Amino acid sequence: MEEYKNKVVLISGGLGDIGRAMAEAFLTQQAIVCISDRFEPQVARARWPLLDGAGARLFYDQVDVADARQVDAWVQRIRQELGAISICIANAACVTIKDFSTLSNEEWKNEMAVNLDGSFFLANACAKSFVETGLAGSIVFMGSWAAHAVHQNLPAYSVSKAGLRMLCQAMALEYATYGIRVNEIAPGYVNAGLSKVVWSSNAELQMKAKAVVPLGQIIEAEEVAKQVLWICSDNCKHMTGTAIVMDGGLSLIRP
Repeated sequence: MEEYKNKVVLISGGLGDIGRAMAEAFLTQQAIVCISDRFEPQVARARWPLLDGAGARLFYDQVDVADARQVDAWVQRIRQELGAISICIANAACVTIKDFSTLSNEEWKNEMAVNLDGSFFLANACAKSFVETGLAGSIVFMGSWAAHAVHQNLPAYSVSKAGLRMLCQAMALEYATYGIRVNEIAPGYVNAGLSKVVWSSNAELQMKAKAVVPLGQIIEAEEVAKQVLWICSDNCKHMTGTAIVMDGGLSLIRP
């Protein structure tokens, strides 16, 4: 995939399992990768030592995606310092495992602010940058099969991801005239984030989750990253407004 060589890629939530996997995937293709997360730089480097050893191809910034001003400043700074941005991956997200009866108003607002508002702020800032630089860039939203399958203990997360899917489609239609593509990758059970923490301490729970999946496999973060590389490539130049659901068939039994 020589097409990614020296292209500037932005990834929010870059210190999470999937964020790091995507960053490493683009780095192997010689892209220039800029990640952001909520941690201070010194904490970020402690969490991911590669930040100190990747040279001039991996950059980190502390950015609260729920703050539009911080997002705009980040996008503008990267463009000024590294050149035109080619790929934007809105990956930052948070999740609260509670039902409606126990979910607080603040927890609801926080998930909407990060998962939906933050994704919009980053994607739209990058889309505007694409237009200004005359670049037919690519935007990818990290969605979830929870956008269409009801999860009783993930109400705020599910609603935010459902909103994200419509955001993807609406942006895809508006920006298509500029050649900009906007798509979503929607995984099922991934061995990453909170699930990874839970499963690492209780292998039986992971086996139970695996048994539910029709294809009988849990997705690894690196596999999600491969799908992102693919959907950003010229192999998918006619795809926009599309949600790629990679859930091993979960949606077939929980539509």
